Amino acid sequence: MRTVAIAGGGVSGIAAAAALASAGCRVILLESRPFLGGRASSYPAPGNDAEIIDNCQHILLKCCVNLLDLYRRLGAGRHIEFHRAFHYIEPGGRRSVFRSGLLPAPLHFSGSFASLHFLSPAEKLEAARGLLALLRESRRRTDLDSVTMQQWLEEKRQSPRTIARFWAPVLVSAVNEELDRMAAGHGFQVFRLAFLAAKDACHMGVPRVPLGEMHSAAALAASGVEIHLRRKVTGMRVEGGRVRALETETGPVEAGVFISALPFEPLRALLPDLLDDWTVFQHVPIAGIHLWFDRPVTDLPHAVLLDSPFQWLFNKSDGRYVQLVVSAARFLLPWPRERVVAEAVEDLKRYFPAAAAARLEKAHVVKEARATFSARPGLAGKRPRAETRYANLFLAGDWTQTGWPSTMEGAARSGYRAAEAVCRLLGEARAFVLPDIG
Repeated sequence: MRTVAIAGGGVSGIAAAAALASAGCRVILLESRPFLGGRASSYPAPGNDAEIIDNCQHILLKCCVNLLDLYRRLGAGRHIEFHRAFHYIEPGGRRSVFRSGLLPAPLHFSGSFASLHFLSPAEKLEAARGLLALLRESRRRTDLDSVTMQQWLEEKRQSPRTIARFWAPVLVSAVNEELDRMAAGHGFQVFRLAFLAAKDACHMGVPRVPLGEMHSAAALAASGVEIHLRRKVTGMRVEGGRVRALETETGPVEAGVFISALPFEPLRALLPDLLDDWTVFQHVPIAGIHLWFDRPVTDLPHAVLLDSPFQWLFNKSDGRYVQLVVSAARFLLPWPRERVVAEAVEDLKRYFPAAAAARLEKAHVVKEARATFSARPGLAGKRPRAETRYANLFLAGDWTQTGWPSTMEGAARSGYRAAEAVCRLLGEARAFVLPDIG
């Protein structure tokens, strides 16, 4: 039995480990923290060890086929609750619902699209023209990695208000980048796969349990993976063009094949010559704002907060505990916690009258300064493949060449791709990556 050692227990490392264990490999997974999941993790709420919260709300769509496959392998699929409708709310409280209807794809949103309150008839016509142009150009336009999504939308004569209310809420949250920094190819991918490819592709999955249970070490260990938590990889021993061992604080870990499922910064510190240019990768932050009130402030399960810097709301517990998620949250990073909480609560009052009467009992702010990489133009061809210049070292991670932006689906795909590369090296070709829908 060939031994494969994996550095990093985030989603990509978990995916690689699960796939290789199913192929009959002995898998050793090393994670520096006391839990798996990487940036999709959970921990006790401040001041209440009995209450487990996620660092930030993570969701998936039904078009995330590889992530769903990974959760099936881990026995976690049953913990996902899918929602068919997207709720939009405007200042003042007016609501709109965007959901799939009776018509076949790509026309399945026609009915609810026509009834959206937050777009005028002229803006709906603009957005419809944009969607038709996206469908026409998605498979034939060759410059989508060279222009930003903002440039493409302006080229298609989308007004600032249509962009801000229709395009941006979906794309900024999905890609975690501003439209004027985002490669148009990623914007195309989000709308094509999630909203135009199949009637149920956009159904939004929200875990009913903490992310720590979704990425359970016990579930992965049950598949045969040998897991070492609190074991940080501090170096890689390289001899003769091959990696011989992963160095850790408690001694080396030897194997025949290795996978790095580490983010690009720690990997650069371990193997600075692995890539010719590391500077092409830049970080984008995400912020999660947890708010506990003395009474319910909303009955919605989740909502897009139109015209708000706080973007999305998720109802975590009976409307009393809500979480706001801010993608591409550069403006929030320098704010002190008190300002973040105060402005978030004040902003909520514009949408939910009950928030004005409620008393804030506690709050918690999470700023993930290095949440994702920036999916900017020109990056696609510079993201590394699973194979490296070292014969027995392979890469996984959402920043590698997955065809997706920095998402959990991209991370799962990268882990599966690395596992496929390992199997090819071992002379036992396997297919783990599932093709995109549509």
